[in-house]
Amino acid sequence: MAGNSFGIQFRITTAGESHGPANVVIIDGVPAKLSLNESDFTSDMERRKPGQSSITTQRKEEDAVEILSGVFEGRTTGTSIALLIRNRDARSRDYSAIQDKYRPGHADYTFDAKYGIRDFRGGGRASARETVARVAAGVIAKKILDAYGIRICGYVKQIGEIIAVIDNPERVTVEDVERNIVRCPDPQAAERMIALIQQMRKELNSVGGIAEIVATGVPAGLGEPVFDKLKSDLGKAMFSIPAVVGVEFGAGFAAAKMRGQDHNDLFRSKNGKISTITNNHGGILGGISSGMPVIIRCAVKPTSSLAIEQETVTNKGQPTTVKTTGRHDPCLLPRFIPVGEAMAAITLADHLLRQEMYKLPRRNCDNGDKP
Repeated sequence: MAGNSFGIQFRITTAGESHGPANVVIIDGVPAKLSLNESDFTSDMERRKPGQSSITTQRKEEDAVEILSGVFEGRTTGTSIALLIRNRDARSRDYSAIQDKYRPGHADYTFDAKYGIRDFRGGGRASARETVARVAAGVIAKKILDAYGIRICGYVKQIGEIIAVIDNPERVTVEDVERNIVRCPDPQAAERMIALIQQMRKELNSVGGIAEIVATGVPAGLGEPVFDKLKSDLGKAMFSIPAVVGVEFGAGFAAAKMRGQDHNDLFRSKNGKISTITNNHGGILGGISSGMPVIIRCAVKPTSSLAIEQETVTNKGQPTTVKTTGRHDPCLLPRFIPVGEAMAAITLADHLLRQEMYKLPRRNCDNGDKP
């Protein structure tokens, strides 16, 4: 099965299924002497793990990260790092009734079409459970970015038709985001979002939304001008996350209604630093970072697993109905945030380390020097 690796200089390879014994990730390209302990993973793993609130799936997983290699006495050695996250609360019996049925919105049919076999337990490799390994890798990527003063913060921008009011995306902090269980920095909108999600749970339905991810402190010059554009790799990173159906940067699709004079971001120089007055380009011009905040928005579809009867067919093509039992999120957005942050961090760390080889000064990860 190809396509399990991502990145060039900072490269991750994942393996594991929703109901297998564990998920693992191998990370190559991590500089030596970076401080790293298992406790470093706790915060982001807690933000992603199931069962964290009344509006998420009630599956219970510790999601504790075990470091298998690449770290000695609390420092990275420069060799491959292997991380393991065990699955402890899988209930495979919940899926026995649908082993021959194709669930609407899932990859059941397409996996059968590609491989002629599928792991029907919770979606197997196509399950969002796989993203637990990405979040673990993202913790290391964030450590590298932090040494360069780069910060990533994601939050829920929209649930259904409820849209948060965010005056200045680059000033939103993790503390702002974590003040409520829906991870929306607009408290009024957050209350309405929570009520809508709870309503969806009662109706055995689900709802989608939009996540916004902002990276500040990104230096100008990251990315390549043609096939490895920073925008292209960030887009691929986000589209690789289950349930993402759209990605935009800066003004995004709103640019289709704008005139060039309004969309162009005018340059200015202040105290020797070049920037733009506005940021419709979302921090990337010609595939290369401009030094402005990188702003990404991801449209996330409603959860496909529904405990209501829906029409479908069996793997023999016979008409039938299906109802997905088990434990599922009525809205994916609250738990999506750390996953989106992780993929943004992995992509930026990859491009940062590529650029560092011939342009950026090397930072001493051992003593925490920052630019």
